[in-house]
Amino acid sequence: SVPGTKVELTVSCRNLLDMDTFSKSDPVVVLFVQGSGSSEWKEFGRTEVIDNTLNPDFVRKFVLDYYFEEKQNLRFDVDCDKTLWGLKVLCFGAQDFLGQAFVALGEVIGGQRGRLERPLTGVPGKRCGTILLLAEELSNCRDIITMQLCANKLDKKDFFGKSDPFLVFYRSNEDGTFTICHKTEVVKNTLNPVWQPFTIPVRALCNGDYDRTVKIDVYDWDRDGSHDFIGEFATSYRELSRAQSQFTVYEVLNPRKKCKKKKYVNSGTVTLLSFSVESEFTFVDYIRGGTQLNFTVAIDFTASNGLPSQPTSLHYVSPYQLSAYALALKAVGEVIQDYDSDKLFPAYGFGAKVPPDGKISHQFPLNNNAENPSCCGIEGVLESYLQSLRTVQLYGPTNFAPVINQVAGTAAQVTDGSQYHVLLIITDGVISDMMQTKEAIVTASALPMSIIIVGVGPAEFEAMEELDGDEVRLSSRGRFAERDIVQFVPFRDYVDDSGNQVLSMARLAKDVLAEIPEQLLSYMKTRDIKPRRADPE
Repeated sequence: SVPGTKVELTVSCRNLLDMDTFSKSDPVVVLFVQGSGSSEWKEFGRTEVIDNTLNPDFVRKFVLDYYFEEKQNLRFDVDCDKTLWGLKVLCFGAQDFLGQAFVALGEVIGGQRGRLERPLTGVPGKRCGTILLLAEELSNCRDIITMQLCANKLDKKDFFGKSDPFLVFYRSNEDGTFTICHKTEVVKNTLNPVWQPFTIPVRALCNGDYDRTVKIDVYDWDRDGSHDFIGEFATSYRELSRAQSQFTVYEVLNPRKKCKKKKYVNSGTVTLLSFSVESEFTFVDYIRGGTQLNFTVAIDFTASNGLPSQPTSLHYVSPYQLSAYALALKAVGEVIQDYDSDKLFPAYGFGAKVPPDGKISHQFPLNNNAENPSCCGIEGVLESYLQSLRTVQLYGPTNFAPVINQVAGTAAQVTDGSQYHVLLIITDGVISDMMQTKEAIVTASALPMSIIIVGVGPAEFEAMEELDGDEVRLSSRGRFAERDIVQFVPFRDYVDDSGNQVLSMARLAKDVLAEIPEQLLSYMKTRDIKPRRADPE
């Protein structure tokens, strides 16, 4: 189904359990979702950690596609982040778990004014407090604001030294309440802070409504979490945007002081130093503007896969069923070929002895045509793959670097954003040239390309997980990858016991290709490449 609507969820908690011995809990909320037709929970994302509070209002939102026709189950786990003086503390037992709540997205959207409060449960014999959810449909406004503010002569709040000021931005809701949408960093020990420039989507600041009130609170940071309120001021997107031509100065007012003191003027001023707006482009904008995806396949022909004639081999093709290699190739290829206009796919094998002289090759064309290794459509790739299995001898070692460098060489020829390359490597995961592969990926991360690795068979794929770079950015000899360009998935996670191959292969394709749009956008953004002629909406 087509995602009709994007919905943003804002999360707060009230009266959480206090698990910390030294101070209050440091809560974080983790959202889990279920795939369609699956009961398995997958982590979708997490809020930031807020120190020292039992009543957190989280800034980081969850943005979900809302499908009216599907029941979208959500699970929120509230955890206590265990860091002590910057060090991770290992907890024995579940004392870092503060409770959980199960809700359907439709319940939040259908709640009064898009709000829902649910008790947290899951810690036996304890009242865990509540979780508050607010759902707001996002406008399709795709502009991003960059702004910078400074302040002058703020009130002094600390007994020793000056204040440690930071700003909190809130957007107003339809019903007159406010939702937190940004916090600046804290500038220590000054009454005249200059905050770093920051970016925020227009829809986060005002949901595309230029005249909606934006409220900004000024606080003095305190280590124990009880930050002192210095004052507040209000503005709107429209008013902020006028600052493109002039400095705008806001008076910071503290209503309580104003009532008490006759001579009260203000608690300082905040000046908007700069404000600019850029459009954020989407994957679709680039595809519409003519960016071509070029798809290359590399298949592992090493001996560790087992003799293709044996039923235990990962390359074994029975009359009734495709091999794991062929299934993975078909699943991913059939989705990506829609974006490739010529439907010609270069396809290589690696790790085999190739006729006529039995030399080991790490990038032999599956169609046996070194001049033109392209196959016609995914069917053509499958045909050439099956043909190669009959003519080459599976051998080794498993070297990824040659084929990565081959595609990188092609990608380096056109870097204006009109071409983007996707290399699919299907492997049993026993890699021999880890150092060279890391080096090749770090180099490739500056080029218009992405790498998908599908791991087949029962091996442990730690090396592949490292290449994926989701947890730790990949590096080689002190050089870090410019972007994360590798997506790894183990094929076995998608083999459906019920034998429903169509559904499980659709899931494989979806997960494998999930990161490609973001990776393409990150390349275009770092090179400041705009879509060619994105058709008007």
